[in-house]
Amino acid sequence: MNLNRANLADIILEKLSLRNDLKGEFSLKGRINSCYIDDVFPEEIALEIYNAFPSPEEMAVHKSLRENKRIAAQMDLYNPLLEEIVFAFQDKRVVKIVEEITGIEQMTPDEHLYAGGISLMANGNFLNPHLDNSHDNDRENYRVLNLLYYVTPDWDVKNGGNLELWDKGTKNPQRVIHSKFNRLVLMITNKSSYHSVSKVVSEGKRCCVSNYYFSKKPAENEEYFHVTSFYGRPEEPIKNLILKADSTLRNLIRKVTKKRVVETKHIYKKDKK
Repeated sequence: MNLNRANLADIILEKLSLRNDLKGEFSLKGRINSCYIDDVFPEEIALEIYNAFPSPEEMAVHKSLRENKRIAAQMDLYNPLLEEIVFAFQDKRVVKIVEEITGIEQMTPDEHLYAGGISLMANGNFLNPHLDNSHDNDRENYRVLNLLYYVTPDWDVKNGGNLELWDKGTKNPQRVIHSKFNRLVLMITNKSSYHSVSKVVSEGKRCCVSNYYFSKKPAENEEYFHVTSFYGRPEEPIKNLILKADSTLRNLIRKVTKKRVVETKHIYKKDKK
């Protein structure tokens, strides 16, 4: 099979169509709206996607108190298969069925991959609890859904690097979704979708294909705005104070100036050659 985005989207669409329980799982009350589906692709295709990932040294480093990970959005710099799989999740047919599953209407994928693309986490990497930026880079559309596709074979939940959903806020226990090989997670983005990635505590690399859908309407019932806002884990009270102060300051600056504190480089510049 030619592994182009249309053929990959065909497989995604068929897989999602077979799971009639996803809508009910996503809409469960009392938790962050989310669901996942395993064995998205035949194993040989999922392995080919994993093997296409670049080395950590070829990816950009995001390292601070907030996070420590490797990311890439300039997809034309890497194995062409990676661009095809990223944009397969942006196929109109896939977006439509995801709208049906989530109940979120009028969603639009982001061809510029603002905060999307691919990510890699190795030993010691982590992502602290946070709320994603409420809007896209131009502050024209709300970010409403995260789609996370994990491709590292034989990745044990004990290795870390798992998605954590803080259903009751960051002062209460989190719900863990294993970043299992060939698993796709759908997760709402709103004012209370606190999530994180647990620290990787083993050798190897946890690889993920990320997409974000946007909409003119928020996933909430009312309009809102905030920058990406990080928090400390329950065992990190001092770090929590520092990160909350940082988020408050950046949020204030953005509201007053309408500009980012630091211009993002995490975007696909399609005219770059």
